[in-house]
Amino acid sequence: MSIHRTDTDYQAGDFRERFRIPPGPDGEDCLYFCGNSLGLQPQASADAVTAELERWAGLGVAGHFDGPLAWMPYHRLATDHLARLVGAKRHEVVAMNSLTVNLHLMMVSFFRPSGARRRIVIERGAFPSDRHAVASQLEFHGLDQDRDLVELAPRRDGLLHEEDLEDYLERFGDQVALVLWPGVQYATGQAFDMERIARACQRAGVMLGLDLAHAVGNLPLELNAWGCDFAVWCSYKYLNAGPGAVAGCFVHERHAKDTRPRFAGWWGHDEKTRFRMGPDFEPMRGAEGWQLSNPPVLALAALWPSLEIFSEAGIQNLRQASLAMTGHLAQRINDELADTLQILTPMEPHRRGCQLSLRVRSGRHDGRLLFERLEGHGVIADWREPDIIRVAPVPLYNRIEDCDRLIDMIKQLRPGGRA
Repeated sequence: MSIHRTDTDYQAGDFRERFRIPPGPDGEDCLYFCGNSLGLQPQASADAVTAELERWAGLGVAGHFDGPLAWMPYHRLATDHLARLVGAKRHEVVAMNSLTVNLHLMMVSFFRPSGARRRIVIERGAFPSDRHAVASQLEFHGLDQDRDLVELAPRRDGLLHEEDLEDYLERFGDQVALVLWPGVQYATGQAFDMERIARACQRAGVMLGLDLAHAVGNLPLELNAWGCDFAVWCSYKYLNAGPGAVAGCFVHERHAKDTRPRFAGWWGHDEKTRFRMGPDFEPMRGAEGWQLSNPPVLALAALWPSLEIFSEAGIQNLRQASLAMTGHLAQRINDELADTLQILTPMEPHRRGCQLSLRVRSGRHDGRLLFERLEGHGVIADWREPDIIRVAPVPLYNRIEDCDRLIDMIKQLRPGGRA
């Protein structure tokens, strides 16, 4: 099924029908613009989870080995789909843990401060969990975050610029051990040229990790070709795998047989000898070698139905639909609501994903008031302190008419507004 575009429809074929849309106050479908926070539930997810509960009830421990969906290799149901989504080879990706757990596992291996090279570079205003993680890693190594945690600031336009990171690495790269950068900045919705960032890190001899929480399922990615060292992501946003969903991890193939230190667990041990229960750790080749425990089957059962939809739709097709729909929404805001709303997200298509971050010009009080009024009228968006309303038209289940209805509601509900 392919994306089609008409004057009234930018969505991905009939994929909306494969998702459960929460009802609004009138009992009709709500206007759901919150896929950047929690994606909607695919229709197939409940059956997939129930099927594994039934297999557990009917097979007990034999479910690990019996049938085409045996639990031992169950995590690999996601592998091909994830590899396509992030532009990787099969052995470079694995579904496991949560994003921050995976980030810590990656930093154990890829943040190896030595001599003058001990700094970590992130963006100022990074998602708090990322900052907590890198600060605690510095502390774990006995380093001083005031000295060794570098937070690159946005410019006066409120945006981060790749050339500022390039300039920093040209001047101080020999003091940097790791750059951790987002694919899409969570607050502003700004998308980055990840290939350019990867090249800058490679020139400086610096390890690069990417936080793809807001990029996977949103932007086309080519992690293998770009050459980033590792990447981590969650699956509850654009990948629609449910609250607290199992996350994902990428490790570039050049590290597939690394002997670098890692925190190990038995599921990362070579599967050919895993059940010999020997004392010595022999890692699986590639990303699977960073696994700790056996896969959470019920969580994975909620992930792969959505991944199948992505493989059917195609991320390039979804990206084109997203650009058209978000562009339409941005244009209407600028044409009809410029006196009320400021768009914080870059307007250049290549510098944004699904999300538009909005600020009410008259201040936080009016912004919060507008957000709550919209919520009361069946618009599910998302508020980020201190004063940002985030809306994300997701091409798998949002329609152009949703965007138009949102504009009409903002006109009616804005403080001092008129219908």
